[in-house]
Amino acid sequence: MNEKDKTTRSATIFDVARLAGVSHQTVSRVLNDMPNVRASTRDRVQQAITQLRYAPSPAARALVTKRSRLVGLVVTAGVDYGPSSIALHVNEAARRARYSVLTIAMLAPDVTEVRQAIESLVRQSVEGIVLVAADRAVVGASYEIESAVPVVTVDATRSAAGESVAIDQHEGARLATEHLISLGHTAIAHLAGPATSPDSLERVRGWQSALTAAGLPATGLAHGDWSPGSGYAYGLDLAVDASCTAVFASNDSMALGLVHALGDRGLRVPDDMSVVGFDDLPEAAHYRPPLTTVRQDFEALGTLLVRRLLAAIEADGSAAVDHVTPELVVRQSTASPRHARP
Repeated sequence: MNEKDKTTRSATIFDVARLAGVSHQTVSRVLNDMPNVRASTRDRVQQAITQLRYAPSPAARALVTKRSRLVGLVVTAGVDYGPSSIALHVNEAARRARYSVLTIAMLAPDVTEVRQAIESLVRQSVEGIVLVAADRAVVGASYEIESAVPVVTVDATRSAAGESVAIDQHEGARLATEHLISLGHTAIAHLAGPATSPDSLERVRGWQSALTAAGLPATGLAHGDWSPGSGYAYGLDLAVDASCTAVFASNDSMALGLVHALGDRGLRVPDDMSVVGFDDLPEAAHYRPPLTTVRQDFEALGTLLVRRLLAAIEADGSAAVDHVTPELVVRQSTASPRHARP
């Protein structure tokens, strides 16, 4: 940054945090005269504020110092099963902790709109915010959004230094792919979700790592949009021969469309093609055939999100766990390839 930039750009809470050598949450607690801040830390923050001539943003000034027992929830991931389940269980976990939840649901917002949503919740006196976003750009930028309260983000990559938790999507995809490898499949295609989705990208990475560990090529990657329609379109074009005997679909909805398309082509699952999904929708056990899939424990994730958020609010450091491990559920949509059967 040049000298002109230093004199013209207003300091942010992150600048204060960097200069004082603390987190931006600690700066927020000092600004609002909250407890659990050591005197020496408080002095460093005050000195940094003076040196940088920091003036809190409108959102920071709007923070009410008394306890409101309100938390915010920003959901930018649509109405799909995963995001809606996370939102439901965040509400349940917050209620058990005697907090109320103010929710803002948004369809495909940009970073500016997410920042405005967070500031709107702060003005309503929330003590902390959970962010559930489907776009990796929004997830990444969320760590740079100045907020006067703690923000915990659902982030499958867990690559940033901010507060985040997730279900281990890489591990789930690895379990799905290793299951197919254990059955004797050597050419396993992957119908991924959107390339902008952190969950999708982590599932791609898990699929690739399992194949690489087994000495198998990671070929046959395509991207859908999470819908049964995109799974159906993929299934109509899929080459079913010795070069591809199994597909790992990145969610159950696309797996449903895929199975439908294969059936319309006169192909049978799992006789001609094994299929694994991801999510374990309530309907997955009732597909024809019942779907092998990876179960995501959204109740555990909602509980962990609220636990991490309340720990950040209290600054007690008691919630060190940052992920939930998924579980492989084996049903009847997977079998050994024909050439490997006795």
